[in-house]
Amino acid sequence: MDIQAISGNLAEIEADALLVYLIEGGQLVNNGKAVDDALKGAISEVIEGGDFTAKSGETLVIYTRGAIPAKRVIVVGLGEEDKITLEIVRRTAASGLQKARDLKLKHVAGGAVGVNSGRFETAESAQAMTEGALLGLYQYHGQKSSVTPEDVPEKFDLVTVNVDAASTGIATGKAFAVGTSLTRKLINLPPNILTPAYLAEQAEAMSKEVGLSIKILEKAQMQALKMGALLGVAQGSDYPPHFIVMEHNADKKNELDTVVLVGKGVTFDTGGYSLKTSVGMTSMKADMSGGAAVIGAMRTIAELNPNVHVVGLVPAADNMVSGNAYRPQEVLTASNGKTIEIISTDAEERLLLADALVYAQRYNPAAVVDIATLTGSMIIALGHTTTGFYSNDDAISAKLSNAGDTTNEFVWRLPMYEEYSEALKSDTADTKNSGGAAGRAGGAGVAAHFLSHFVDYNWAHIDMAGMIDNDGKNPYQPKHSAKGYGSRLLTEFVRQWVE
Repeated sequence: MDIQAISGNLAEIEADALLVYLIEGGQLVNNGKAVDDALKGAISEVIEGGDFTAKSGETLVIYTRGAIPAKRVIVVGLGEEDKITLEIVRRTAASGLQKARDLKLKHVAGGAVGVNSGRFETAESAQAMTEGALLGLYQYHGQKSSVTPEDVPEKFDLVTVNVDAASTGIATGKAFAVGTSLTRKLINLPPNILTPAYLAEQAEAMSKEVGLSIKILEKAQMQALKMGALLGVAQGSDYPPHFIVMEHNADKKNELDTVVLVGKGVTFDTGGYSLKTSVGMTSMKADMSGGAAVIGAMRTIAELNPNVHVVGLVPAADNMVSGNAYRPQEVLTASNGKTIEIISTDAEERLLLADALVYAQRYNPAAVVDIATLTGSMIIALGHTTTGFYSNDDAISAKLSNAGDTTNEFVWRLPMYEEYSEALKSDTADTKNSGGAAGRAGGAGVAAHFLSHFVDYNWAHIDMAGMIDNDGKNPYQPKHSAKGYGSRLLTEFVRQWVE
């Protein structure tokens, strides 16, 4: 869908539908009153009749019968006035454009929520409107043999006084939405298509499109780097591992701060010999969600071009059961020489991250953030609304928290008390990869301590296990698709790093 900023009187614009917005309690905003007046109070009449309460996301369609150039008005509820945030703006745009799609409308126009009242700057409202509209219209048709649904609406005009500021916000919103849509697409693909090699191919194609530097390390190169932890996980699969390295501003790495983003890329996780249940395995094509978030974020970062050197690392492998698969009680050696006793082959994700975190050291980073679907403990702790993170640096933590609040991809810092590491003590190696039964309590903290063995810089670890599930209640996170969590969060973190 094409989104552009235009000036003009909303009531005089010719379109298939106009979006107008109503605060719960009856107040029309963003020129909605002018549209209502032109319709001789048709909107007010419905409101006064109690047929529309304007709860957030609620929609109402009114036909104009030639009173104005637009054929319809879609009224979208904003909810309570004191609860209108940029997140509500995203959801409002998504709800309005989804209603237009239901009606198969091609051209929609509407104002930028909260600008006329001074609640939001034009650019930030336009960005949120664009994110909500594009992400709300995202559809994953998958490998169905039926005809792909029509891509409507085709055009959304954002009506504003400040066209330049709105255009800036639209461009930013598009970049965020495109990166998140790429993240969703990768997660949604089935594992027989999204192999480690295919994930690397997609990252390479994206990087060439937007001007990122990229290299893909294959098995022999990983062996030369002594990535024994990653290779130990990968050895059970017929699909060889790939290690994806993307760079923004690679030519300026000696003059700019370096931020490294690391995403887990387990393209399918059976649990290995510590086999998952049949139910537990049904969502495991999404076990590469952290890697997809990094790939999506790198696309957005390339578009927005922040003045910082950003490296995206995605170690990609399958965790399978075979005669070659690694087993409990084996001892693997990571690329920093640390030895790891395998307690659970279903704690494979941290083994991939271990070698990736060691690899990040070569960039002398100012900050490293890894993101992974790591532990069920995080879901028990925080559910599916907020995800937890651990960090050894207050500045990184503050920026991550701010980025989460800005994007509504919430994160909450959890403690890394030394006591959590007791469960990782091994009689045969430097550390265990899991606390086993002794580490079930506080398992997310135990996992974070494991990763700290491979870190020698300022770092944060995001455990996004609870972000796979999507109940479809958020209108710009359509049901039957991955949320795409993490792409906007990581991008905003990088933007805040240079502000």
